[in-house]
Amino acid sequence: MHGKVGHFEIPADNAERARKFYSSTFGWMLTEMPGMDYTMVSTGPANEQGMPKEPGYIGGGIGKRGGPLEHTVVTIIVDEITVAEKAIVKNGGKILVPKQPIGDGTMGHTGYFRDSEGNVVGLYQAGKA
Repeated sequence: MHGKVGHFEIPADNAERARKFYSSTFGWMLTEMPGMDYTMVSTGPANEQGMPKEPGYIGGGIGKRGGPLEHTVVTIIVDEITVAEKAIVKNGGKILVPKQPIGDGTMGHTGYFRDSEGNVVGLYQAGKA
């Protein structure tokens, strides 16, 4: 399990307004994901897949507020979400959204849990190329 923080998500009531705010305020590069009601965010130089090209920063996303995305969420990269889910439950956490594919699954899988302190945290498992 990697366990590195690798992504953030910011909830938005009005995605267009949020995109305008973050791109104008911080110069973030934004890519809307067709059919997903989600915008990928690059906070620095990114490669063709949208992944950071330099160490020292992470990318993220802007999504519609609701479900586990009521407040800003950090996402932890793991090798296998189902293994992480077992450890989360064993250690006092609660699974909110079990492992699910992102789109058709080629981008990877995601899930959400509530930690022992009531915080919502995301999980990400890379897709298979």
